[in-house]
Amino acid sequence: MPRLTRRRRRSLALLLLAAGAAGAWFRALLPAELFDEPMSYVLEARDGTLLGARIAGDGQWRFPPRGDVPLKFRRALIVFEDKRFEEHHGIDLLAIARALKLNVSKGRVVSGGSTLTMQLARLSRASRSGEPDARDLGAKLAEAALALRLETAYDKDALLALYAAHAPFGGNVVGLEAASWRYFGRDAATLSWAEAATLAVLPNNPSLVHLRRNRDRLQQRRDFVLRRLFAAGDLSRLDLELALSEPLAAEPHDLPDLAPHLLDTLRAQDPARHRIETTLDARLQAEATERVREHSAQLARQQVYNAAALIVDNRTFEVLAYVGNGVRPHFQEMVPDLGSRGYAVDIVRRPRSTGSILKPLLFAAMLEDGSLTTRMLWPDVPTHYDGYAPENFDRQYRGAAPADEALARSLNVPAVRMLATYGIARFADLLRDSGMTTLTRPADDYGLTLILGGAEGSLWDITSMYAGLTDIARAGPAAPTPHFRALRVRRGDEATPRGQAIGTGAAWLTLDTLLEVPRPGEEGHWKNFASSRRIAWKTGTSWGLRDGWSVGTTARYTVGVWVGNASGEGRPGLTGSAMAAPLMFALFNGLPASPWIDMPVHALRPIEVCANDGYLATENCIAESTWIPRDSRF
Repeated sequence: MPRLTRRRRRSLALLLLAAGAAGAWFRALLPAELFDEPMSYVLEARDGTLLGARIAGDGQWRFPPRGDVPLKFRRALIVFEDKRFEEHHGIDLLAIARALKLNVSKGRVVSGGSTLTMQLARLSRASRSGEPDARDLGAKLAEAALALRLETAYDKDALLALYAAHAPFGGNVVGLEAASWRYFGRDAATLSWAEAATLAVLPNNPSLVHLRRNRDRLQQRRDFVLRRLFAAGDLSRLDLELALSEPLAAEPHDLPDLAPHLLDTLRAQDPARHRIETTLDARLQAEATERVREHSAQLARQQVYNAAALIVDNRTFEVLAYVGNGVRPHFQEMVPDLGSRGYAVDIVRRPRSTGSILKPLLFAAMLEDGSLTTRMLWPDVPTHYDGYAPENFDRQYRGAAPADEALARSLNVPAVRMLATYGIARFADLLRDSGMTTLTRPADDYGLTLILGGAEGSLWDITSMYAGLTDIARAGPAAPTPHFRALRVRRGDEATPRGQAIGTGAAWLTLDTLLEVPRPGEEGHWKNFASSRRIAWKTGTSWGLRDGWSVGTTARYTVGVWVGNASGEGRPGLTGSAMAAPLMFALFNGLPASPWIDMPVHALRPIEVCANDGYLATENCIAESTWIPRDSRF
């Protein structure tokens, strides 16, 4: 092999150096981030249905990229903008030559010959510079170079997805997904061929989108795309005729706003996450929102302006419906100064006085450790504890009441006696272990009022605790040790286990007792109808008539409701039974029925008690059999 001369070696070195520099320059063409633009926040149901969105910081509806492009829009876009997209490598020389010829014949620039990849490059450069698109030769060359680089870094599917997510679609709408919801009111994957063709022509000239102007021109372009799709074999003759006969959209659609409080809450918790995938059921969320709106309209007549509701799947602890407030109903003319009524507050997460809603937890805990049986008598007489004298809601006393009746009728005096027996600090620890996150003070600060609303709880925590009680009650003999668990509303989150101070037997006996809570209104006759569902439920009313609670559970679902005023103002008649319970039962009526929980005989044992007081039977009383938790110390 002949030796290289010094001159040739120098030339080769310079050539390699130039090649390396060119390669480095080419690699450096690709920025770390293709786009530097604020994104909208998007809230989705469990099936991907759009529940709500918040406009981006620059006033644009710009949804975060999804990563796929529906077939109909993909084909319509390609046949209209870049029919050789699948074959070229970023630049289409045939398209450029055709554009030059057309521009010369017309005497002006009517076509740029840009590929979709070059258009993506232009969008990227404009996004990062913050300047309007430049259309001179230098800009074209820069776009071409970046297009070539993009083709080496992304596959065709990714390039189309990036383009679809960042292309302008008229007005302040950016991206296919936002455009589909704005112009057609549904997801891009469900668009017809005519709708997909309409959207395909918009990025080329977004000014076409004005539903009162340019309609003829927009329809001409749409029909042009449809005929190209037919020629390419994407449409049959019948499909073409049906698509051509489809009218253009008449008006833009408002974006859905079915869970505004949840969206704002989750956005505040994780500002970096712009697409929020939830466990919500889109149908249930819409129905629950409407039920709360209707109920709020009725409550407003009594100057009670706020309501919140949760529906939970007891098997998975997934939140299926989340209504953070009585979303402003259609009764503005009836409510003066509506803007100050606290409709923006997410009540689900706000601590409110619990009233009597915690009593079932104390009942279950005392069953568990053998402090009571369901029929044990408890005094219901005037009682004083160092200056504190609890009273029943009706200001009456019954002398004595069986524990289960005291719970079902929500008697306060026996409940305070039970708490004094069980221990305040012990009960506070149990509540914390069960998921009550709002007990931030020492137990002695709450005192015996802890069981009657002396503490504050959130609808989120309390609904979770009732769902946990139900989950524990339905645990079979071979199931792992059941625990209270945290609710989850974002897909991918875990239902984190919590404490387990209550067993299956105690939980079931408690829920069985709550089946006997008297129901309001027409629901009071539920036992007369075979079709009625069994619901274990409890209400709570705070001191001063400020908060009304109602939480109920079936084997499958737990529904939690709070009503009141976000401002804390009390109102005559504001009780859990009168104002919260009707909404809770209305929400249950929209849920599938489920059989009641089977009696967990593996977790219970029978004992003999005196029929007249519920204590262990002796030879001096008439005995009857009752059930207690198997591991109870009774």
